[in-house]
Amino acid sequence: MTTSIHHTLKTVFGYHDFRPPQQEVIERVVAGEDVFLVMPTGGGKSLCYQIPALHRDGVAIVVSPLIALMKDQVDALIANGVRAACLNSSLSATEAGRVFQQIDAGTLDLLYVAPERLMMPDFLERLSSMQLALFAIDEAHCISQWGHDFRPEYTQLGRLRQLFPCIPVVAMTATADPETRKDILGQLGLADATVFVAGFDRPNITYTVIPKQKPLAQLGSFLSNRRDEAGIVYALSRKRVEQVAERLQASGFSAAAYHAGLPDNERRRVQEAFQRDDIRIVVATVAFGMGIDKPNVRFVVHYDIPKSVESYYQETGRAGRDGLPSEALMLFGMGDVMTARKLIENSDNPKRIKIELQKLNAMVAYGEALTCRRRALLSYFGDQRDHDCGNCDICTDPPQRFDATVLAQKALSCVYRTGERFGMMHIIEVLRGSKNQRVLDLKHDKLSTWGIGADTPAKQWENIIRQLIHLGYLMQDFTRFGTLTIAPAARPVLKGETNVILGKPRDTQKTMERGKKRVGARRNYDQALFEWLRALRKRIAAEANLPPFVVFSDATLAEMARTIPENRSELRQVSGVGELKLGKYGDQFLAEIRRYLDRDTAEKAA
Repeated sequence: MTTSIHHTLKTVFGYHDFRPPQQEVIERVVAGEDVFLVMPTGGGKSLCYQIPALHRDGVAIVVSPLIALMKDQVDALIANGVRAACLNSSLSATEAGRVFQQIDAGTLDLLYVAPERLMMPDFLERLSSMQLALFAIDEAHCISQWGHDFRPEYTQLGRLRQLFPCIPVVAMTATADPETRKDILGQLGLADATVFVAGFDRPNITYTVIPKQKPLAQLGSFLSNRRDEAGIVYALSRKRVEQVAERLQASGFSAAAYHAGLPDNERRRVQEAFQRDDIRIVVATVAFGMGIDKPNVRFVVHYDIPKSVESYYQETGRAGRDGLPSEALMLFGMGDVMTARKLIENSDNPKRIKIELQKLNAMVAYGEALTCRRRALLSYFGDQRDHDCGNCDICTDPPQRFDATVLAQKALSCVYRTGERFGMMHIIEVLRGSKNQRVLDLKHDKLSTWGIGADTPAKQWENIIRQLIHLGYLMQDFTRFGTLTIAPAARPVLKGETNVILGKPRDTQKTMERGKKRVGARRNYDQALFEWLRALRKRIAAEANLPPFVVFSDATLAEMARTIPENRSELRQVSGVGELKLGKYGDQFLAEIRRYLDRDTAEKAA
């Protein structure tokens, strides 16, 4: 079986090796086992059900939340020679009838459907008479009340395990903290599923946060040398989206607005133009992006603060899905935080308000972080790192450091003395010797830690405690309203066996310029040849009415521009070149490389 799935990986999808833990996941699903997979965006989740679908009898049913995402994935599969289709409301009656004919004839390997369609009684009845290979549930966090994008229509999916007890289920998400993972498994009835957490790191993304001062000017500066790159700019409101898009257009950028208030045909036009590289920048609310399977997004900008770390992680994860260097910039301002709080508090669900406010507070903590951005981000998902990343604004423009061991001991001791049952603000009240009613009622003014931090301002305590969370000395439980608990790593600190070095607030004026130089230095291929190949890809895609990345990804073009293959045998070794695409496009790309080399030689000779 191992040889067989490796053969499929290479000949169908054009990849030479599996990434951890793809091979083990695929082997388990092929063997008929349930799997729950947490893997970062761009990490290769789709292969974990697409390859099993080609190695198990019957059709694989893939649950996907958005029409555009289904279409992109089906287009990409068909381009690789895989028999795939989707059923959704965008299809005409004739087109839907054609798909049902394929289903009845048993000529499909994968069928993409929305959760609402899947759980319709007549559709379930049709499935019960079919041979099914597996169920794949994408964006599985949508089923959890703790997830950042809870969708009520997903809750019915828990019935699948009861209705089809012998059909393996693979559930996948890129964004699930430990509590969300537990909830997903419970909701889907996957008690016996093997859980794979492939980490959350996206090492090719450079994370940068700068204070929001003159946002339009800051955005323009960031985009100034990125006019030919694809990117997304997220803003909090529809009005803000339209204002920013208009300003970018007026400045000569290829940009368009996208939000739920626009007509369907306009949203469709913008999305398709973005997919085809006809529009470079989309300014959008969070309504845009979840359905985008575009691997060559080179940057994501948060013009306003996201509502949660999960949202931020998923939205920034839309950059660099092809593995090439990419940027994530956030403009951070407390005015936006207050706006976000008001939007959350407009809900009529008190429990949901509490959850979302806690998540927003964690996002604020990330924005104010003085420790490595990547460590802070990964620690939120329980993925602790013991070293800085070297690829974020904090690492490349570090703040001034100071020995905070005594302050850390005070904070950790206070969390312990109060019983590990309270959030950050209460801990600070106790440390600073507050006599507010809650402190007095709980008799926390009698604790040995009451008032031991009175000479340190509350704002500084917030910074210290947040850094202790990011560094893994404290854990914050958002299912218990931000309760702080002592992590195992804190014990040596409390015993005086190790020092704690933290950062002071800093000036980030030069951060973006350093980021530009850093990304440029990481491009280890012939940039001019890459542009030639990209232009050829655009022409081929336009003739076939396909998004360019369906022909070849930017990563595949970059590898061609680095290795410069001279024949089919060498081109076959390039990642992303499967047998079907080699036969279909190989000669054109080899000819373009030869033309480029001939021109380059002639220019040098002149």
